Amino acid sequence: MAKEFTDSNFEELLANNVVVVADFWANWCGPCRMVTPIIEELASEYEGKALIGKVDVDDNNDVASKYGIRNIPTILFFKNGEIVDKQVGAAPKNTIEDKIKALL
Repeated sequence: MAKEFTDSNFEELLANNVVVVADFWANWCGPCRMVTPIIEELASEYEGKALIGKVDVDDNNDVASKYGIRNIPTILFFKNGEIVDKQVGAAPKNTIEDKIKALL
């Protein structure tokens, strides 16, 4: 299951020095709802290898602002606490998974 990333826990999660995948989304966003099952699947498949979670931009404005999220869904890929890749807009599972594999 995908972890819930929030304003209060985001920096702490990045400090774990693992690959972190953060899906910035909102409940009212149609394309976001298309990506949600993919993120959930990948969170299960990569458990213990990567930390995969979701950031609700309506409830977590600080994190969304800090990373300049203007369009959703936006998926940020972090390694060692730094953004190393980004996916803006809905994408198929294999596209997102390939980006994760490249970081492991």
